[in-house]
Amino acid sequence: MQGHVRFVVEADGGSRGNPGPAGYGAVVLDPVTGETLAERAEYIGVATNNVAEYKGLIAGLRAARELSPDAVVQVRMDSKLVVEQMSGRWKIKHPDMKPLAAEAAKILPRAQVTYEWMPRERNKHADRLANEAMDAGKHGKQWEPSASSAALDASAARALATPPAGPPGDAAKGAAAVRAALATASGTSATAPAREEAGADTLFAEQDATAAGRIPAPAPGPAQAPSATPGWGPDMGTPATFVLLRHGETALTPQKRFSGSGGTDPELSEAGRRQASAVAEALAARGTVQTIVSSPLRRCRETAQAVADRLGLTVTVEEGLREVDFGAWEGLTFGEVRERFPDDLQAWLDSPKAAPTGGGESFTAATRRISATRDRLLAAHAGRTVLLVTHVTPVKILVRLALGAPPEALFKMELSAASLSAVAYYADGNASVRLLNDTSHLR
Repeated sequence: MQGHVRFVVEADGGSRGNPGPAGYGAVVLDPVTGETLAERAEYIGVATNNVAEYKGLIAGLRAARELSPDAVVQVRMDSKLVVEQMSGRWKIKHPDMKPLAAEAAKILPRAQVTYEWMPRERNKHADRLANEAMDAGKHGKQWEPSASSAALDASAARALATPPAGPPGDAAKGAAAVRAALATASGTSATAPAREEAGADTLFAEQDATAAGRIPAPAPGPAQAPSATPGWGPDMGTPATFVLLRHGETALTPQKRFSGSGGTDPELSEAGRRQASAVAEALAARGTVQTIVSSPLRRCRETAQAVADRLGLTVTVEEGLREVDFGAWEGLTFGEVRERFPDDLQAWLDSPKAAPTGGGESFTAATRRISATRDRLLAAHAGRTVLLVTHVTPVKILVRLALGAPPEALFKMELSAASLSAVAYYADGNASVRLLNDTSHLR
């Protein structure tokens, strides 16, 4: 669906009493520019929060369909309940929710719609629309677009959806632009109404707020800068998301042998091919990957091709995603290296600057290479979801940099064969780790 128009729908609903006087708001946005394309809001009388949230979703999807029935739509809501139910991960038990969910599902083909949870703080535009609708209902009226100020609350972030001037990855200028925009923005938002199913929303709030890039992580590297403001900061639009797939097993994998870019170039084993097929099915079900980029090594190219065949995409080979060269350690187990090269192994464990015996690549050198590759791919795929099929070390380095963790963190992460991890990169310089070592598709 790469050629289809794309929209972002943000929706919200609230009830002052739960049940009580209720209303919803929804906005359709251009994911590239952040431009508001359509707004919807309505006072719906006495209802629960969840009913109002579903009504907001329905209104947003209908507005997107009116703009383009073939559109690919990403729905963002701060209701964990609605997002998980519409994504098919949670069962719909409440009788009031079932017909609303069915109505929402019929508006656009399922393949055209994806759902993403976001923190309430990021859902200001739809939240304000919902509150405006409830305010109007309080006075016996309905919401009028001409009287709305909801778009003004999001104007600073919308203006920053276009990357700031400067070379790709110039995060310092991006942060300066954020500060300038925030200086002119009021930053005031309506008080969000209480939510039904608060237990579920609260359970995920802190974790997902960080995952969505709203709690800035420490600056991990040259492509990132400190957040423009402490605490919650603007994200400047749809992030580039790197889905990080470690290749499937080779004959060396279960034996836990060093297998980098300096030894043999093994193919996938039979188990590895099954893993590649399983992850391809899982990614097809999620339906979010738009581009596939692979390490040049055979095990990655075979894994990537299995996914590409399932998704109907092509594979681009990126030299910078190769595994490190383990030098004389290639093909050996950790125990064999410790026996043959004890001093070199200890130096390697003690310092990221130490290279494996025989001219291997140090973690410091690998970090420079992978950071440059990351920046190059971010410049080429802004706002897109890209599958990077690579190896243990590149995945760990990308995760470490996103977290701002020290080099020794590389030894404290587990990455299984054919596992999925994910990092989102925002235009304000923040990065957030959304997933690490997911192997649920292999079970």
